[in-house]
Amino acid sequence: MNTRSALQAGMTLTLLLIALLLGSRLWHQSLLSPWTRDGRIQADIIHIAADSSGLVQEVRVHDNQFVHRGDILLRIDAQRYQLALQEAEARWQERLIDLKLKREEFARRNPLANSLVSAESVSTALSLVHEAESQVQAAATQVQLARLNRDRTLVRAPVDGYISNLKVHPGDYALAGQALMALIDSHSFSAYGYFEETRIARIHRGDLARIQLMSGGPELTGHVESLAYGITDRDNRQGHELLADVNPTFSWVRLAQRIPVRIHLDPIPAKEFLAAGMTCTVIIQPNETNHPLP
Repeated sequence: MNTRSALQAGMTLTLLLIALLLGSRLWHQSLLSPWTRDGRIQADIIHIAADSSGLVQEVRVHDNQFVHRGDILLRIDAQRYQLALQEAEARWQERLIDLKLKREEFARRNPLANSLVSAESVSTALSLVHEAESQVQAAATQVQLARLNRDRTLVRAPVDGYISNLKVHPGDYALAGQALMALIDSHSFSAYGYFEETRIARIHRGDLARIQLMSGGPELTGHVESLAYGITDRDNRQGHELLADVNPTFSWVRLAQRIPVRIHLDPIPAKEFLAAGMTCTVIIQPNETNHPLP
């Protein structure tokens, strides 16, 4: 074999070796490394509802507006609740006057016990005082409740966040407990990666996570926070006799189940737009020194 043939053979073997190494790396990256395109951005969504029923007099926000904790979102007509408060305060004052009279009556009878007034009469007067004190306390509680109902006609934001799905307008009737709008907590954004169960063993708490949004933009980073402990078993349904209704057919092609992994996001760039439900790719960089997920 001449020098030229040996050189060509050596280059061919070298290229073949490089191709094998790259193929092995790509195979390892594709089948074994923990990454998934099935990722979602999630956030806590608070259903804002009025605590007091009544006509909506004013809506102070608009759809997709950012609000701070404590900001007034809407105002319910408070006239009925103000009248109820005045009535409760009047009843409380009435109970205070009654208590004063009962105490004065007891003060007159007590020194005369066993002489001009019987002990039983004094005991009755004392019981009436205790009863009046209880009635005063009950009336004071009613005043606090009426004031609370009036104050709750102002619906405030419980957290910083974004108003979404605003469907209430002035003149609508709001029922207590009925959701009027959604508030997306701006401090609760996180990422969920749905990883095939064959990749879960390499994921540990604290592992670095790289998140690439489908919308583009700079790559986000985060760390593995937790792993879901259960998903729905679609083949284990409950039958009419409270027994498992197992599907008798079996598919020879068995797909790996996907397990949700929660990713805590690092500080997000100020100009980066995030919306709950956005799709992303999540890549985990395993660190064997991190604590395994329990």
